[in-house]
Amino acid sequence: MMDWTRLLQPLRIGETQVDYEDGRTPFHKDQDRIVFSSSFRRLDRKTQVHPLSENDHVHSRLTHSLEVSCVGRSLGFRVAEGLKSAEHSTFPESISTGDIGAILQAACLAHDIGNPPYGHTGEDAIRHWFLESQNAYLLEGLSELEKADLQTFEGNAQGFRIVTQVEYHRFSGGMRLTQATLGTFLKYPWTVEHASENGAKAHKFGCFQSELPILTSIADCLGLIPQGKNKWCRHPLVYLMEIADDICYGLIDLEDGIEMGILNYNEVEQILKPLFADEWAIYQKEFDLADNQRRRLSMLRGKAMEKLVAAASKAFLDNEAELLSGTLKGELTDHCPEVVQEAIRGAKRLAKERIFKDPRKTAIEVGAYSTLANLLTAFLQAAKELVDTGHSTFRNSRVLEMMGPSAPQADWTLYQAYMRVLDYVAGMTDNYAADIAQQFSGYSPPGR
Repeated sequence: MMDWTRLLQPLRIGETQVDYEDGRTPFHKDQDRIVFSSSFRRLDRKTQVHPLSENDHVHSRLTHSLEVSCVGRSLGFRVAEGLKSAEHSTFPESISTGDIGAILQAACLAHDIGNPPYGHTGEDAIRHWFLESQNAYLLEGLSELEKADLQTFEGNAQGFRIVTQVEYHRFSGGMRLTQATLGTFLKYPWTVEHASENGAKAHKFGCFQSELPILTSIADCLGLIPQGKNKWCRHPLVYLMEIADDICYGLIDLEDGIEMGILNYNEVEQILKPLFADEWAIYQKEFDLADNQRRRLSMLRGKAMEKLVAAASKAFLDNEAELLSGTLKGELTDHCPEVVQEAIRGAKRLAKERIFKDPRKTAIEVGAYSTLANLLTAFLQAAKELVDTGHSTFRNSRVLEMMGPSAPQADWTLYQAYMRVLDYVAGMTDNYAADIAQQFSGYSPPGR
């Protein structure tokens, strides 16, 4: 069994003393460090569902992350209250309900911080490029696991690299978040060799080979249960972060679909209406006071979130023993009432069938493959030349100069150099990636 005292460890990696100060706990500091980071700020210009949308009401990765953090905080408060009041509770007295809310809020804020341009399409575009036969020569000299990191590129693993390596204290602790927040952030606490074991969520893993020592240290500190070489069970609070994401993803996808004219309000109402059972007549009177569909939808979404948060919190508390033993099957959603499961599944199903196949979205996503291919080809060829030969041609030296102090060095390994390139390319916003790729193809002055 895992132990709550260890799981809620406020120490940071390498620290022996907790950095308390008036007005802020270590977990609130985690939130601040994430929010003020450049990686978090760039999420404002990264795809959530609709790439390069000109509609200001449509969500970006930033607004999605903020909303998930609010739901996560609510889940944290409710669960902590339940754990503290339970008979024979093992929950540490030193941890407040606010602390759990802060841990969940911080982890949720960072949960998408590693996503490349164009969201999940961008992830697949990077994998696709590394798997293409004409690029195989670039992988010569890498170990099989290093190749797998690149060919199975995963935004969750890139996010873990950002928060532990890239931001702030570069390659010296990164954001230096608390162990508890890092554990809650680690949705998939294993490396790439276990990605294929993840059933329907193939490709999913949470740590590249380059960050494995950090993952090992966190797992040991928190007392995560080993489940094989380089694989540990999830931190219990991960399940709350995951369902907070699912709740927002499901509902917000549909809200954006209405905003984009892909769905209509009645379709969304029919999916969420069963959540309210006998209360619907009462709520409908309130909804009818809304003077337009956008406000009506906001009211419906708010009521639906209350129901989903209550159900998810109860499911967590009902399954505390399985969560602490690392034996819970499936996701927390699978342990919620059927009406809740069907609302989330129905929302995802409608989004998949209608929103994700919208021609406007599809055309831009297809173009993302060419955009990222242009960038990866230029930067990775330049990196390989420098590592292999110790010097760069004029063209390639100019390419690497764009990376500034993050540019690979001649005495690095090829894997180190490639990972720095991925840090740079994956960190780009949608617009910046498109602009640089176009310039690499041949710059056209404005107005021509």
